[in-house]
Amino acid sequence: MNDPRLYRTIWRWHFYAGLIVAPFLLILSITGAIYLFKDELNDALMPGLQIVAPVAAPLAPSRMIAAAVAAVPGVPTRIDLPEAPDRPAKVWIDAASGEPRQVMVDPGSGRVLGSYVYTHTLVGFADVMHGSLTFGPWGDAVVELAACWALMLIASGLFLWWPRERRSLAGVLWPRLRARGRLFWRDLHAVTGMWSVALIAFLLVTGLPWAVVQGPLVRGVFTAMGIGNEAAGFDHVAPQSRPMGALGGMPWSQETMPMAASDPAHADHGGGATHAAMPDHAAVAGTDAIAVRARAAGITGGYRLYLPSGPTGIYTVLVSPRHPEGQRTLQFDRWSGRLIGQNGWSRYGIGAKAVELGVQIHMGRYFGLANQLLMLLPCIAIVLLVVSGVTMWWRRRPSGRLAAPPPVSGARLRGAITLLAVAGVMLPLFGASLLVLAVVDRVVARLGRPVAA
Repeated sequence: MNDPRLYRTIWRWHFYAGLIVAPFLLILSITGAIYLFKDELNDALMPGLQIVAPVAAPLAPSRMIAAAVAAVPGVPTRIDLPEAPDRPAKVWIDAASGEPRQVMVDPGSGRVLGSYVYTHTLVGFADVMHGSLTFGPWGDAVVELAACWALMLIASGLFLWWPRERRSLAGVLWPRLRARGRLFWRDLHAVTGMWSVALIAFLLVTGLPWAVVQGPLVRGVFTAMGIGNEAAGFDHVAPQSRPMGALGGMPWSQETMPMAASDPAHADHGGGATHAAMPDHAAVAGTDAIAVRARAAGITGGYRLYLPSGPTGIYTVLVSPRHPEGQRTLQFDRWSGRLIGQNGWSRYGIGAKAVELGVQIHMGRYFGLANQLLMLLPCIAIVLLVVSGVTMWWRRRPSGRLAAPPPVSGARLRGAITLLAVAGVMLPLFGASLLVLAVVDRVVARLGRPVAA
């Protein structure tokens, strides 16, 4: 712990990790903070679309869907039934022209309040930016890589923070408020990191199951250990080739579960064969019977109802409350209305339950406003860490150059390298990037030139 060469080498790794992830961590922290308060922001920015006069007896789903389609022609794919009497229903429509829209409908009168493209709203943009930087799968990979390197930042930062022969804990547990210059920024960086490290690590770890590389790995390990999600049961009906995740908005534990299929022998009942750009009127009409069956199953409101697509498509009812213990998914045959598949918390193993619980806390949903404020703290801390870290480097950089700290040879790094190798195996994308960085660092060191910005 007292080897200065080891300290300087870890500091160099910490610098590289910070250089790589600083802009992405800023994006993730700001967009994450926005999404934490998505309901409050939507209410403030779009009040006319978010609040209605309290409704005691809402209209049938088919009437609300029909009203939405009349206002925004296209194919309805889903309706979100209100969670509270003063909230509207939301109908998701693949618009005949333009991007998919969400249409808000007063459940008492059927009046269309308005519509919007989700990604054109502040919350929608923050959501997409937080998950993929708006670049799809490639953006997903970049976000995952940034999260993995952020874990490296945490490990190396704790090593650098650890008190070494200090007589005072000033600058360790609290900042020296009278400090000036680089010492002030160093204290701000170290103390902020120390007090927020657990929450930042929690955000990173609970976000990784959604990652493009790490997610399937976690899911595969859980399945092999028998602690994931049991396969959904089907009532003598073959599943479709599409997973549940194809519907969009599914809980993590159900995304790869097979989707049941409606019995094609009943497809001659009519409907299901309309043009892809036209609404399936039979499917819309059938939502009323499915709502009745959902109530009979104990589901009364605040759920999503996905409409079937094609003759073998199904109705899917999803309940996804802030407490994941209430998660339920029911799948109904589109022709007979028979329950043919179901899934939910009772089928989850301990691994899947841990992920779902972590996700709800990560999003600030599990215990209300206190949860939102708790998760806001690491978002603020990340901004402070990035700003103070970049400021320290800027003040200490070689005059007139944008350069990395000088390399140090001979440091006893066997234990640290072993830990990095283990982390690289557990986090494959991190491991691959680490190899690339090692090669670049070696080349730069041999050439004797600083890393240009």
